[in-house]
Amino acid sequence: MKKSSIAGILIIALAIGIIISTYADSSTYGSFNDAKESTSELHVVGQLNKEKELFYDPKQDANYFSFYMRDNEGRESKVVFNGSKPQDFERSEQIVLTGKMVGNEFHASKILMKCPSKYTADEVEITEVSATTAKN
Repeated sequence: MKKSSIAGILIIALAIGIIISTYADSSTYGSFNDAKESTSELHVVGQLNKEKELFYDPKQDANYFSFYMRDNEGRESKVVFNGSKPQDFERSEQIVLTGKMVGNEFHASKILMKCPSKYTADEVEITEVSATTAKN
């Protein structure tokens, strides 16, 4: 075999190895129950429970934020995030957390929020002022 053929085979094998390792490291979507059974990070999708207290006291610890969330299966869990509270968090329609269960708490490493659209029926209509209206 030529050296170029061997180098080509090695490059292809290396690329396949990288693709497989990337696929194995990627987290999947699940529920809080799935997170209890798994040791790896999962994506959990749900809604904020607005009836329970959000805790964020930047004077005490600016990197501790906790809240309660209900996943898409209806299970509720306390969520702990080691970071600051995202702006307009209470207005979010849906939350996607990346993290894992530690005891009975879900420890999130990332929070992704879907906020309500700015373009709703509540929008204000602005019309052009005509020349006759401006004279009056």
